[in-house]
Amino acid sequence: MKMSLRWFGSKYDTVKLEYIRQIPGVDGVITTLYSKMPGELWTFEEILELKKEVEEAGLKIHGIESVNVSDAIKAGTKERDQHIENYIKTLENLGKADIHMVCYNFMPVFDWTRTELSRKLPDGSTVLAYTQEAVDSINPEEMFNAIEGERTGAFMPGWEPERMARIKELFELYKDVDDEKLFENLKYFLEAIMPVCDKYDINMAIHPDDPAWSVFGLPRIIINKENILRMMKMVDNKHNGLTFCTGSFGTNLKNDMPDMIRSLEGRLHFAHVRNLKFHSQTNFEESAHLSSTGTFDMYEIMKALYDIKFTGPIRPDHGRMIWGEVAMPGYGLYDRALGATYLNGLWEAIDKCAKRC
Repeated sequence: MKMSLRWFGSKYDTVKLEYIRQIPGVDGVITTLYSKMPGELWTFEEILELKKEVEEAGLKIHGIESVNVSDAIKAGTKERDQHIENYIKTLENLGKADIHMVCYNFMPVFDWTRTELSRKLPDGSTVLAYTQEAVDSINPEEMFNAIEGERTGAFMPGWEPERMARIKELFELYKDVDDEKLFENLKYFLEAIMPVCDKYDINMAIHPDDPAWSVFGLPRIIINKENILRMMKMVDNKHNGLTFCTGSFGTNLKNDMPDMIRSLEGRLHFAHVRNLKFHSQTNFEESAHLSSTGTFDMYEIMKALYDIKFTGPIRPDHGRMIWGEVAMPGYGLYDRALGATYLNGLWEAIDKCAKRC
């Protein structure tokens, strides 16, 4: 596996590449052209400029997260073919630049959803958190203003102000889209892009829906083992794969994550690993990465990845805000650096035990 850290670019990220390079065991980043809107073309020159910046800092680009899929593609509107054409050209440019993994999602309207951006823990750190009661109590058109961090100018990726300004329009776009229609639109998209993925050996790694159930009545399909295997079978190509995000699949406590991982050998292209602590089935917070601080057995998750001979990029996911750091919620340096070191330690122990025990 290749330990990485997500980096949003020098214009948007408070974490500098020079700091990422100092994290033991981290030799690359998962990044993006963050200024691009879904459906827009990424030019070869823009990609090379981003790659040059990362490599001059002594790091590699291990993958892109995300070349965002437009709502026209997800909802299947008349604009989708033009957007897919741009997507194919973008993938071609990434392949020519020797970048071979793209994480994307197929969540309607909202990206991942949290209802608190700075829930305070007993140790004084703050974390992202979710309660279904908070979601149920508000109008989705008011969701953005209801999020705690909005008052201080912070926002989550996928919840940018320009996107929230179109909220009524977006809900109207999906009024006739249910789970089956969303699956159909995903199949249409994947079948269109697989030829360029085959040509340039680009692994498409779909990110699970978060949380793993319907939010505001919108369809959610990448939520469990059954649906993942359905997606793999409907476009049975090795480049049609998954980002295994423990913080997303883990929102549904019925998901047996080690078992899910072991069912995906050869089709799991990327991993986000973090822990959650549950107070009820729909009230949870994002804890530190250690098993003892949350609900999940992180050793068993990393062991499952090791057992399927996972060689792709992996990154610690959302971290706590600790030691007075001010950063994009979930994406500070300090706690993610601790998470990377912890995950590397687990991997080393598992590897040594496999060879000696």
